[in-house]
Amino acid sequence: MSDLIPIAFKNVNQLWAYILTETLKRLGLTCAIICPGSRSTPLAIAFAQQVPEIEAISILDERSAAFFALGQAKATGRPVVLVCTSGTAGANFYSAVIEASYSRVPLLILTTDRPPELRDCHSGQTIDQLRLYGNYPNWQTELALPSPDMGMLAYLRQTVIHSWERTQTPTKGPVHLNIPFRDPLAPIPDGTDLSYLQSQFQPEDFFAEIANPCPMTPVASSRQSRPTHWLPHAPCPIPKEWKECDRGIIIAGVAQPSQPQEYCRAIAHLSQTLQWPVLAEGLSPVRNYAELNPYLISTYDLILRNQQLAKQLVPEMVIQVGEMPTSKELRNWIDATQPRRWIIDNSDQNLDPLHGRTTHLRISVEDIKAEERNLSFSSDYGKKWCDAETQVRLVIDQTMGKIDEIIESKAAWLISQILPPGTPLFIGNSMPVRDVEYFWKPNNLGVRSYFNRGANGIDGTLSTALGMAHRQQSSVMLTGDLALLHDTNGFLIRNKFIGHLTIVLINNNGGGIFEMLPIAKFDPPFEEFFGTPQDIDFAQLCATYNVQHELITSWQQLQERLNPLPTTGIRVLELQTNRKLDAKWRQDNLRKFAADIAI
Repeated sequence: MSDLIPIAFKNVNQLWAYILTETLKRLGLTCAIICPGSRSTPLAIAFAQQVPEIEAISILDERSAAFFALGQAKATGRPVVLVCTSGTAGANFYSAVIEASYSRVPLLILTTDRPPELRDCHSGQTIDQLRLYGNYPNWQTELALPSPDMGMLAYLRQTVIHSWERTQTPTKGPVHLNIPFRDPLAPIPDGTDLSYLQSQFQPEDFFAEIANPCPMTPVASSRQSRPTHWLPHAPCPIPKEWKECDRGIIIAGVAQPSQPQEYCRAIAHLSQTLQWPVLAEGLSPVRNYAELNPYLISTYDLILRNQQLAKQLVPEMVIQVGEMPTSKELRNWIDATQPRRWIIDNSDQNLDPLHGRTTHLRISVEDIKAEERNLSFSSDYGKKWCDAETQVRLVIDQTMGKIDEIIESKAAWLISQILPPGTPLFIGNSMPVRDVEYFWKPNNLGVRSYFNRGANGIDGTLSTALGMAHRQQSSVMLTGDLALLHDTNGFLIRNKFIGHLTIVLINNNGGGIFEMLPIAKFDPPFEEFFGTPQDIDFAQLCATYNVQHELITSWQQLQERLNPLPTTGIRVLELQTNRKLDAKWRQDNLRKFAADIAI
């Protein structure tokens, strides 16, 4: 504290910034991402003074910085601070703010600004930053101009505390504080006599009793202590109508729970109590804790492509845990059959894009009071699902096992079986998430999957993965070439990055997802405006950033590179595939996997 006080009283701006950062440190902030700029100088200096209690990381590109912060918040479960200068700098945070809002990730955005008298008069690097992110933040406000008054310092402290709370309650998400500063921005005297205030200011009294009001339970890490758990809700009894239904399914949707094993166990208990099968999305941890869920169905997308099976398996009731899976087959099937549905999720958001006969239960699945029963179905309905799963899974595994050439779809299938236990895995959007849903094999590896499925965009893919992997277990990212190219500025983080990230790059020279759409039959303009081949030499690109690159030419080679993983650095393992042939393979095979199945 003694080292901070002299700098804090250099001028009013520095005092203001000190109060803000010290409050955040006492609340539990451990990571702040600082983008370079002049107007944010007081905050940059104050955060630098808080090292090592707060890790302050300088990142050049604001969009990349925002997604790095997003990945770090996903991995730790804790709010991460973002700081930028005035002008368009904050606008570059926007896409990450949207993703944080939809995927419920706690971010505290601090955009610095010019004072009111320099706005709307063509002063340089000045835009309208009020409500810059529309309605996406959980809460937003502009702070008052810095003032050397004890009452105003208390206002600042309490506003920061409230901001921290709102990143986490009632639903996690972003909070935006716009912070104006007048010159001078450097820690030099500004003509204000702060000697009296300094003599009266008692830090331990001023900051007394500040504590994290919203304790989290983040991912366990050798570098982190585990904070207090949320206080549990009272157990919620299972509705009688669920117990009386023998044609029900549980859909384990897209989810990144802070405690995946407990989450999967809760779903398993509910499944076994009701004796309902669990249709588990590839982006659900349920597939990575398979032994906990004896009624696990991973091939539902392929099963439902068989129209006869789809009719036989129509449910009367559906419990959806978390967000709806990616599968269009599943969505169309649910929409067409209109079963009675319940959504279990403790957020305040509407998670039913199908607008069906749905009841939202605003609780966590862990809050449901369920008891395990025997591990065999008493209903023919449940047996049909399990029989179909067994048969389709066998066909998939046999088919994939015989494929020697490098094709996109086998990558997800193979990776699901070979990663070191507990590996953090970031899955890029477009085709990677779909191949994971189709082919990710249930396992007991406890792989921790991460993804940006809030807005489902490709922006920030690399930066998010680096943020996820920073100071965590050696990590992996599965992505396509366009998603990586969209965020190559993320490689600028390499010198600040601590840990290891292996990037499994599926390079089909373009947008493979569009090959699956009707527009693919219309060329021109398909190739130029949808396929968009970039013809990039990734070996040269990686050399530019001093990132390791290796061309993978066999599945055995990929397996050897992914287990064990290195402990430091960034590397790219490139698999070159044929976009047209990959698309044709999916079109020829996705319906065949369940075509001959009988139940």
